[in-house]
Amino acid sequence: MRICVLGAGAWGTAVAVNAAMRHDVTLWARDAVQVAAITAARENTRYLPGITLPTSLRVAADDARSLAQAADLVVVATPMAALRGQLVALRDLRVPLAWLSKGIEPMPAGDDEATDGGHGLLPHEVQARVAPDLRAGALSGPSFALEVARGQPTALVAASVHADVRQLLVEAFHGPRLRVYANDDIVGVEVGGALKNVLAIATGLCDGLSLGLNARAALITRGLAEMTRFGLALGARAETFMGLSGLGDLVLTATGDLSRNRKIGLLLAQGRTLAQAVESLGHVAEGVYCARTVVQRARHLGIDMPIARSVVALLDGRMRPDEAVVDLMGREPGVEP
Repeated sequence: MRICVLGAGAWGTAVAVNAAMRHDVTLWARDAVQVAAITAARENTRYLPGITLPTSLRVAADDARSLAQAADLVVVATPMAALRGQLVALRDLRVPLAWLSKGIEPMPAGDDEATDGGHGLLPHEVQARVAPDLRAGALSGPSFALEVARGQPTALVAASVHADVRQLLVEAFHGPRLRVYANDDIVGVEVGGALKNVLAIATGLCDGLSLGLNARAALITRGLAEMTRFGLALGARAETFMGLSGLGDLVLTATGDLSRNRKIGLLLAQGRTLAQAVESLGHVAEGVYCARTVVQRARHLGIDMPIARSVVALLDGRMRPDEAVVDLMGREPGVEP
């Protein structure tokens, strides 16, 4: 199978490395200087240091559209903010496409045509607006790029409304060290992938303040409840949130030391400003960029999301870390769920 991965960040590189063990894979990057450096070193020293690229993996800065048209499967491995542009460029692509992006896109200024009231779009909603004829889906689930690149055991979800796209993703990536499960609930899979980043910031804050394991468990559990409410309001299935792209991805991102979003919470708890925390990462932490959009859309849907609200107040500087904890613990008693 010929696979074209568009985006040579950590996750795109990891997916390309894994797939190159079994398929003909091209990893594309926009920056020709970066491509030259990766090719010479056989390592993506900026985003995935320590991982030697397979000799069979081609790295290119050629025209992305031409590379995509020559493939059997295209994988878009860009941050959420760049997904729209890639889909517009590939809107008439005749081969299946999948994105790795996790998040919710803020609506462009002045765009008043959104069916959701202008409060942000999930990846499949962006695709429906700008490239509706694509046969597309998402590859998601609990996965740190470094572990996938190392070949450590991982399980992912191939989500699409198209059965042939789900099957192609399974054929492309399922192997001895990487299990891929098909799921037609792309709404639920994408909600899980977006909201877990926001909730991981809260959990990192909790750990950074040394509030204890009881508090961490409470945050993860109540965070899962928020995620599920949000997803159900958008038409997702409840059982999706008990699977890999829901509970699985949330637990990994909220507790793993490789989690960028958890790291943001840890740094804020140490007194760093948001700008300092983001700069120290050197990578995109999607939770920072989609938290406000999540809360806006939840408000539009009539969904109560107190943890996400507190994260936004913290990121905006309207609340100190200790105040965020007091705000959450001071809420009126409720009934579970």
